[in-house]
Amino acid sequence: MSASPDRAATRVSVVPGGPLLVEGPVEVILPDGARRLSERPVVALCVCRRSRIYPFCDTSHRRRGRACRESDRDVGEG
Repeated sequence: MSASPDRAATRVSVVPGGPLLVEGPVEVILPDGARRLSERPVVALCVCRRSRIYPFCDTSHRRRGRACRESDRDVGEG
């Protein structure tokens, strides 16, 4: 999928152990239909779900390491 000629592709960067960084502004639509808007030039979206301001990151992932799930350990084995 490519960006249209009049609109550049949105850049999303994955931070290992951290958030997704999205070039803004960003409108996030949550499962319940609620909309959250951020006008910042870069928006950090929470992937650990510990943020008190979810869906945006508040750096809660720094206070406690992400628990390793059984499915995470199996990746790459075999």
